[in-house]
Amino acid sequence: MQDELFTVNPDLGPPPEPTGGHEPQAVPAGSPLAVRMRPRTLGEVVGQQHLLKEGAPLRRLVEGAAPASVLLYGPPGTGKTTLANLVSAATGRRFVAMSALSAGVKEVRGVIEEARRRRNYNAENTVLFIDEVHRFSKTQQDALLGAVEDRTVLLVAATTENPSFSIVSPLLSRSLVLQLRPLTDDDIQQLIERALTDERGLAGELQLTEEARAHLVRLASGDARRALTALEAAADAAAATEHKTIDLAIVESTVDKAAVRYHRDGDQHYDVISAFIKSIRGSDVDAALHYLARMIEAGEDPRFLARRLVVHASEDIGMADPTALQVAVAAAHAVQFIGMPEGRIALAQATIHLATAPKSNAVITGIDAALADVRAGKIGTVPPHLRDGHYAGAAKLGNAQGYRYPHDVPEGVLPQQYPPDVLVGQDYYNPTQRGVERTLAERVPKLRRTVRGEH
Repeated sequence: MQDELFTVNPDLGPPPEPTGGHEPQAVPAGSPLAVRMRPRTLGEVVGQQHLLKEGAPLRRLVEGAAPASVLLYGPPGTGKTTLANLVSAATGRRFVAMSALSAGVKEVRGVIEEARRRRNYNAENTVLFIDEVHRFSKTQQDALLGAVEDRTVLLVAATTENPSFSIVSPLLSRSLVLQLRPLTDDDIQQLIERALTDERGLAGELQLTEEARAHLVRLASGDARRALTALEAAADAAAATEHKTIDLAIVESTVDKAAVRYHRDGDQHYDVISAFIKSIRGSDVDAALHYLARMIEAGEDPRFLARRLVVHASEDIGMADPTALQVAVAAAHAVQFIGMPEGRIALAQATIHLATAPKSNAVITGIDAALADVRAGKIGTVPPHLRDGHYAGAAKLGNAQGYRYPHDVPEGVLPQQYPPDVLVGQDYYNPTQRGVERTLAERVPKLRRTVRGEH
């Protein structure tokens, strides 16, 4: 069957007689628990009710109405493969599964050609399920376009990455994008209970303490496959020691680490770094350290983290704590100098400093306001007395004539026009009353009055 799916020979005769659609096959008893417990009907699906409620696009698709190619986008263990199988069964179509991890353009074109032959000879349609489709190159994705366009195949593609970042626009426009959500704790508990009692699962042979159940739910982080894999590992450990009850100690002995839900190259990368910066801006030092740890554990480039801290030091703290930029730059240098894992300490120090520092966006507000005026044409000419006078003929042009040197007066500040005429009196920097800027909030207006000759 595998050779038939991935080999195309135009000299071959008609394909075999129709298979009558995709029929669920019995799962071998030795299959992983997560495979054995895969839902066989729509009624067994847990979660994703926003897509499966009456009249919702995915429910209509699973029920066999209005077939359309879909991109199922969501984190691992949320039911993408299950839903693809249900779509195939509901539409009575032949089901072909491929993984973008191992298939290339040749294999994709082979499956499409086989689907075309079956459709032309036997009026038999094909559901093509592609897992991890975001791993396909642009060329591989382009190879799907024609077949999706003329419905040679009904494409059901699964991805853990935002299709806007990872899927070519022509394929996006030909597909219905449906976002799956992580399962809730209640969903995970329901799946665990079903696996404990169902004949396909543990068939009621083992009990699970409430502490162990809560730990499994926490470890799952909304991933059904992870929950069932952890449960199976704990069940095997209990059986090996002839225990009839899975307690917290057994679960902890078999699974010692929660999954880090983060991927450097996709939208989760942007979500987590966004949450990191917003936590610092919001002065929640504990949340900031959580997101920092999450990114470090996921293998994020520490130089990227350091760069974001440097930007944040000026953008959201600025002159409220001028040392913030110094600390962030020092952390960036430390990471470059010592690398990881020791670099995590410098990153953490900078994160704590920035999160606990007084906040001000007066720096970015000031420069952006000035840029807006420049882009709007509010430029004007440089006042003659400020122009360069270090060349022959400058004096004849009136350049640098009448300039007053501030150090000639005891205060070091004197009345003099510095901006172009069109911007006289325009304020860009408005210090806050937070941190060091409290002092500047008093000093800056005095400087302006003196410079502008208003006193």
